[in-house]
Amino acid sequence: MIQFKNVSKTYPNGTHALNNVNINIGKGEFVFIVGASGAGKSTFLKLIMKEEQPTSGEITVNGINTTTMKRRKVPYLRRTMGIVFQDFRLIDKMTVFDNVAFAMRVIGARPSAVKKRVLYILGLVGLKDKAKCRPAELSGGEQQRVSLARALVNNPSLIIADEPTGNIDPEMSFEIIELLNEINKRGTTIIVVTHEHELVHKFKNRVIEISDGKVISDSGILSEKVEVPIEISQEDLAQIPEDIAEEISDVSAAELSEEALRAIVQGEDEEE
Repeated sequence: MIQFKNVSKTYPNGTHALNNVNINIGKGEFVFIVGASGAGKSTFLKLIMKEEQPTSGEITVNGINTTTMKRRKVPYLRRTMGIVFQDFRLIDKMTVFDNVAFAMRVIGARPSAVKKRVLYILGLVGLKDKAKCRPAELSGGEQQRVSLARALVNNPSLIIADEPTGNIDPEMSFEIIELLNEINKRGTTIIVVTHEHELVHKFKNRVIEISDGKVISDSGILSEKVEVPIEISQEDLAQIPEDIAEEISDVSAAELSEEALRAIVQGEDEEE
């Protein structure tokens, strides 16, 4: 779905926003991107959306090498994405229905298709009864759900949410992430940039932390199976703790847990 290969980004003023970043996000994943202000999170999103061009490296989104993509094709790339912003970016003069419908009308959808799809999506986010309201008549959490509905209406394969809970209360923040989780279960890839670590800890999704333009941790890497060119023999088992040996006595090396693999490769003995 998304691949960053040795990607660096330096702005004209000399700011090194990203430094040799390597990230792979698979189709259907839910990934939190965390890090302090100025860490490089926003640049990471802008590169995915082709709002910025990397200084070096290669970026692939939905199987397309965006690094060499012609600018006239960028709008077509963005149609595969739904974007949710911290500040909602709703049009005040439009009703909730029209704010969501606008995303479909832009791409020339038929009026009958617009009506059916918009009402379905508003029902999905719990706002069907607010279709005729203006944004000013809604709470912050409701406005964010309208923003989410607009991002969903064209059935994108990828949802990018940039600090979607920054302007709403903690209870509604949880509801927004829960809603994104449900959308993810339907097969949509979700990327959420946030600074709310407490919220991240409540959901058991992959977390990538960026600091000073570098990826300093990625929980997704730890969960991957590691293949090593060895077979597990009785002699191998004798060199690792008894509880781990029992765990792996009937599995191949490719199926080892990280702890068991470390015990073999690093030569940990029973005393450790």
